[in-house]
Amino acid sequence: MAAPGAQAAALDGLPPDVGALAGVVQGLLIHEHVAPSYGVALSDAQRETVHLRRVEDMLAAIRSAAPAPLDRARPPAGRTAAVCRHFTLLHVAMLRHHGHVARARCGFATYFAPGKFVDHWVTEVRDTERQRWTLVDAQLDDHQRRLFGIAFDPLDVPRDRFVVAGDAWQACREGRADPAAFGIHTMAGLWFVASNVIRDVAALAGHEMLPWDVWGAMTADDAQLDLPYLDRLAGLSHAPEGRDAAIAAALADPRAAVPGTVFNAVRNRAEPAT
Repeated sequence: MAAPGAQAAALDGLPPDVGALAGVVQGLLIHEHVAPSYGVALSDAQRETVHLRRVEDMLAAIRSAAPAPLDRARPPAGRTAAVCRHFTLLHVAMLRHHGHVARARCGFATYFAPGKFVDHWVTEVRDTERQRWTLVDAQLDDHQRRLFGIAFDPLDVPRDRFVVAGDAWQACREGRADPAAFGIHTMAGLWFVASNVIRDVAALAGHEMLPWDVWGAMTADDAQLDLPYLDRLAGLSHAPEGRDAAIAAALADPRAAVPGTVFNAVRNRAEPAT
């Protein structure tokens, strides 16, 4: 999903710095649900780009709307409609193109609504100097930092402010968190956390699906959750380092494997996964 493909050359001249690349992404995309705060009213046609899965297609849409170099920020009304997953995946693609080790993580943010763990995606990039993985929220430009009262550095998001899906699952299972606080809009619960565990493990293997793509063991019924199986998946999400073989084995299981066709829950229809 993160491969720029035929659009790769457009990434060549970008600044290689992690923060600078986050700024480039912010000048290209606008979150469909935050757009009104920028004074932008998106049309239904403009919103269609939130269903793009591949970075190559995202870049094609961005350049079709405005062929200027990517480091030239578009005005808010000229940016391509997206959600957090698109900000993250485009950032990951740019980082990898410039030699960084980076991946997309699916989980929950505590900084959009008080007392809530909101469905969200961020970048995780390997900090070679400090020898650790760092969370980066490429969506949080200066406007959103003011809008949501962000006091931390978006280039080093604390792990209690963004909780990867596996950690969220473990907290709920151990009684340290209320599953009803995890979700988005009117959707919340342990089933939602479970779906994000599957999405996060898939993302670790390069299958960064849309937040509303549904497949395998995903269900909206807590009673249908295979708790021991999801406990094992959550362990991979919690601590993925050195466990590539285990992640690959997990994604060979039809309960987590991304099939050729997934269900787009927003469009209420089956669609090709790639």
